[in-house]
Amino acid sequence: MTQQVDLFKALSNEVRLDILRWLKDPETHFNKPAAHLSTNLAEKGGVCVGDIQEKANLSQSTVSQYLAMLQKVGLLESERHGKWTYYRRNEEKINELAEYLKGEL
Repeated sequence: MTQQVDLFKALSNEVRLDILRWLKDPETHFNKPAAHLSTNLAEKGGVCVGDIQEKANLSQSTVSQYLAMLQKVGLLESERHGKWTYYRRNEEKINELAEYLKGEL
């Protein structure tokens, strides 16, 4: 039960929800050519923290905190390349959440 509470806490912020929406379709929300790397990042995709921070229009520390929270509950995955970290949605966990909501609530 604690896991679900932490998950819903992570979703209880408008910007964190925005981040999940943006990462659902990065080509639409991040129009900079280098912002999302779909083929270079081992075919998995991802968006650089700096580009998420720029779109959110918040401090880097706040965005990093939000990303860490979403990653801790399993909604995001990250991959580090050099000095840059790229984030993408964990679709498996998001689908599990959708099934939980359908079945339990």
